[in-house]
Amino acid sequence: MENLYKVEGKRYQLEQVKAYLWMGQTSSAISYLRNQDPVGGNQFCNYLIKRKYRIINYHYYSWQKICSIGSGAVESAVKQIAHRVKITGAQWKAKTVNNILSISCAYLNGQLAI
Repeated sequence: MENLYKVEGKRYQLEQVKAYLWMGQTSSAISYLRNQDPVGGNQFCNYLIKRKYRIINYHYYSWQKICSIGSGAVESAVKQIAHRVKITGAQWKAKTVNNILSISCAYLNGQLAI
């Protein structure tokens, strides 16, 4: 969505495109932008076309509480795991480090009680 604000359209146009994308209606967003023809709209349409099959219906997943939409929680967990693996004095063998990472992930996800 951050690239949407590179489009120099009117506010209501950008809100309409944002609504289409929130609902996963990428084709509708592209059609709407092509009809409105704002500055930067063509570049954004090309951006959407390349990523069309990666854009999900965020509204549905948010409503169903299936998953978190933001990446902040994932990035935080990655930093936490990296910090734990890099503790002073720790040595890991290439053959076993994936096992340690799996255990760390399971623990952080609440799937492992220690």
